[in-house]
Amino acid sequence: MAVALRALRPSFAAEVDGIDLSQPMDAGSVRTIWDAIDRYAVLVFRDQRLTDTQLRDFAAEFGPLEIGRGALQGGRRRLVLPQIGDISNLDEESRVRARDDRRRLDSLGNRLWHTDASYMPVPVVLGMLHAVVVPPASVLGGGETEFADMRAAYDALPEAMKAEIDGLVAEHDIFWSRGQIGFTEFPPGEREKYPPSPQRLVRLHPGSQRKTLYLSAHASHILGWPVGEGRLLLWDLTAHATQNQFVYSHHWRVGDVVIWDNRCTMHRGRPHDEMQPRDLRRATTLDSGSTLEQAA
Repeated sequence: MAVALRALRPSFAAEVDGIDLSQPMDAGSVRTIWDAIDRYAVLVFRDQRLTDTQLRDFAAEFGPLEIGRGALQGGRRRLVLPQIGDISNLDEESRVRARDDRRRLDSLGNRLWHTDASYMPVPVVLGMLHAVVVPPASVLGGGETEFADMRAAYDALPEAMKAEIDGLVAEHDIFWSRGQIGFTEFPPGEREKYPPSPQRLVRLHPGSQRKTLYLSAHASHILGWPVGEGRLLLWDLTAHATQNQFVYSHHWRVGDVVIWDNRCTMHRGRPHDEMQPRDLRRATTLDSGSTLEQAA
């Protein structure tokens, strides 16, 4: 079947028809998806029904897979495969977590605009979310995921600002981002496992050869600048990059798979009725090196 792309926003986010992600991928299909990612950064596949094993195997076609912070914490998990992240409000027995549950409070940080794992020395490339259970619409929202186009945001900056920020390096820290929402209850030894990591503020996206902002709630300050001054710059750039003209909001349906490129997007989850289950499964591919080692 021929693959068809329908842009959801001009040059950002596209719906893809004609690919069954549950089936093994040949090299041509993988290349087609990569080309679409390089062009649109966010891809939406509807009506996919994947097991966790199928999601893992599909994601592995695009690079080595991350085992996320939640799986590495140890203890019993709801999901068996460590490469599949549990992006849900469900506990190990598949019950809705209590409002004051520690893991739920930690996960509220995902509602900040962020880039996945930018606090790691080698960050991630592709994120892939598969919707298994979607909550009904409510006055609180429907648990949408919003994506911001960081290439377009960079392009829209004044030339003088581009020149000012092109060589800057920000320090990214998971504990800084969680602290912004008042969450500080980490297991013993957790802070030592995840020290801050420096990342370029402006990157060259290798697929499109376009420059892109690399921002995240994890970005604490600019190295070499007074902390307060660097934070104000990061807040101003984030406000610029998340204006409506740069944002696609995804309204989830069961069976959706959304792929996004963390190198040139930010994203955030939106609120929903926490008394209703929401179950998304995530796979994430790793980059090959630090942003400091890559061309800017």
